[in-house]
Amino acid sequence: MITSMDDYLIHQTSEPIAVPEPTDRNFYDRYWMNGYDAEAGFLFECGMGVYPNRRVMDAHWSVSIDGVQHCFHGSRRAPQDRTESRLGPLEIRVVEPMRSLRVTLGPNETGIECDLTFTARTFPHLEPKNVMYDELRCIMNTSRFTQLGCWEGYFSVNGERTDVRPEITYGTRDKSWGVRPVGEPEAGAPGRLTSEPGVYWVWAPTFWEGGFCTQFGTFEDRDGRPTQVSGHRLPLYASAEEIPADSDPGIVDMASARHTIHWQKGTRVAERAEFELTQPDGEVISFVLEPMIRFHLLALGYQHPEWGHAVWKGEEVIGGESWKLDEIDLLDYKHIHNHQVCRATSGDRTGIATLETIVFGRHEPSGFQGMLDGAP
Repeated sequence: MITSMDDYLIHQTSEPIAVPEPTDRNFYDRYWMNGYDAEAGFLFECGMGVYPNRRVMDAHWSVSIDGVQHCFHGSRRAPQDRTESRLGPLEIRVVEPMRSLRVTLGPNETGIECDLTFTARTFPHLEPKNVMYDELRCIMNTSRFTQLGCWEGYFSVNGERTDVRPEITYGTRDKSWGVRPVGEPEAGAPGRLTSEPGVYWVWAPTFWEGGFCTQFGTFEDRDGRPTQVSGHRLPLYASAEEIPADSDPGIVDMASARHTIHWQKGTRVAERAEFELTQPDGEVISFVLEPMIRFHLLALGYQHPEWGHAVWKGEEVIGGESWKLDEIDLLDYKHIHNHQVCRATSGDRTGIATLETIVFGRHEPSGFQGMLDGAP
């Protein structure tokens, strides 16, 4: 069980690093990241997760460009050494912790390749913990930090190369770990949460002119009451070297954070989003997000019937697929979870953002009454 990580002064339990403290089979450790250029009209995303108690690792890379979303999927037996973040031709390498990551996808049967480097421009901000119980059992207990930055390199699809320029290619990445419901369902009596299943989540990291970013995230219940909500303002640094090492006193926790989503009629896809973040000193940051590019998280394994998270598929397998964005059923369960690159405006100030929405089940403020009905 001893691995290369055990040579560092980082142990948090009495076990080797390769052994998670929770014995819950749904313990995980995961990368997610995206990059987008509104001028070139693309949004790419990458995810890689390891589930040591299930002995599975999976990874995905996908790009939405020219009205089509192209996807690379992979799954393998999880390595015991956590420093091994490679799955077939796809590798995520930490160039400098909390400062730079490199994502490479070598030649493979899907025709998708990339060599991309993320450089941070904000401090890695720890978001509120996400905890959920189903009766007496804790089914979700996770930590996540988020960081905004820029990308440089290239990607190609079927031989058509797109260069990625750091001055106009923005992005967000997160790192999360803990316990969450993934993989095949467990046996036994169903939990009470299944009596009326549903989730409402909105998330919106935004870059602004003037050297700062805002972050917003919320879960709401079926009647629109927030069960978790947070808003923050973060300094945006000109280079990774300027980011503080241990903490950032420039981060402002909002005293309150509110939002309204206007949905495309007959769908659960946002047409427009409005936010109001109030700082402790009373200053209000009000802004609007207007979508430009759409991306479906099915591409990264979420709600995927074949390439779902933590599902054992074999020692190492890869696959690919593409779909036209204007031909998919937007009320299909698989396509509800989506990201959109958005134009951001706040008075005379402009910016660019990622807007994440996922809504299953009833949500009164949105007018949703069933599991998958569209906006009235």
